[in-house]
Amino acid sequence: MRKNYIIADSGATKCQWTVVLGKEKKTINTIGISPYFLSTDQIIETINKGFSKKINPEIIDAVYFYGTGLSNPLNVASIKKALKKVFSNATLDIQTDLVAVARATCQNKKGVACILGTGSNTGFYNGKKIVKNSPGLGYVLGDEGSGAYLGKKVLQYYLYKTFDEELMHSFESKYKINKDQILDAIYKQPLPNRYMASFAEFLSEHRGHYMIENIIEDGINDFFFAHLIKLNESWLHPIHFTGSVAYVFRDTIKQLATAYELEIGKIVKSPMLGLIEFHKKEK
Repeated sequence: MRKNYIIADSGATKCQWTVVLGKEKKTINTIGISPYFLSTDQIIETINKGFSKKINPEIIDAVYFYGTGLSNPLNVASIKKALKKVFSNATLDIQTDLVAVARATCQNKKGVACILGTGSNTGFYNGKKIVKNSPGLGYVLGDEGSGAYLGKKVLQYYLYKTFDEELMHSFESKYKINKDQILDAIYKQPLPNRYMASFAEFLSEHRGHYMIENIIEDGINDFFFAHLIKLNESWLHPIHFTGSVAYVFRDTIKQLATAYELEIGKIVKSPMLGLIEFHKKEK
């Protein structure tokens, strides 16, 4: 029976590690671990830096790692190699971030699992595994309703001068950046999806303004239209959400679900508490 294990929930921006040592729990946070953006050596370095002097990795019996980009076998291999290097005595269970949402919110029941964070994703969970999944096209072609998607709209409204005078002033006062700096960050610097997602905060700070509400509703509706209403199971089972965008704009999600006549289940910022509950049941 496992005594010491780790549950890792990694998005594109940050990774939360819950270390369970017998009856004791502790949390360690690192940057997001995505094999699309970090090499195997960089992943090893990130983990070692995060865990340095905090725990002895040799005492860990199992690591349950949930992350972005893990529908790609090459990415799974990279994560597996990195985890095995650090936690040499542990058995590994490496799953997608969507499986994390499903296990956390559905436990062992059927349901539709959705992510609205830096990126977005959705799929149907049959109580054991994801059996249907919308194609993940990433922040350039997809990620409807995500932080990157909404943040891109904020930048467009600013750069095209679509915002009214009040919002233009608020944007310029908050960020103090110009067009050249924005374009450089998106087209020349690493992690442009995280950069764009950072501007979604501007939406939450200006709720009630009709332009802001339009961006939020249109962006999340694009997620419903592109993914949820094309999934037959959306009308048969509860739809659960995790992610910072889902949590902050949960009122809009509920309003759209009512309009589409869909049943919303849980909306939580992070799947971690649900994952702890799920793995506590395992022997």
